[in-house]
Amino acid sequence: MYVCLCKAVTDADIHEAVSGGVRTMRQLARQTGCSSNCGRCAVTAAEVLGQATAQGSGQLGVARQPSEPERA
Repeated sequence: MYVCLCKAVTDADIHEAVSGGVRTMRQLARQTGCSSNCGRCAVTAAEVLGQATAQGSGQLGVARQPSEPERA
């Protein structure tokens, strides 16, 4: 999905930037241009950056199937 329309930055671009070492919004803006124009994407970009960083460090796991419901 497009995160920054001004600079045509997608969530995949942000994940790729994190893979390349980006960890902060300032670094992301320098590398991709994201949030450097109008700034409307900053909140969404920060959320995607946080998710990508957490996935890279193993803090977010793969979604698990719910266990069987408890029986009353």
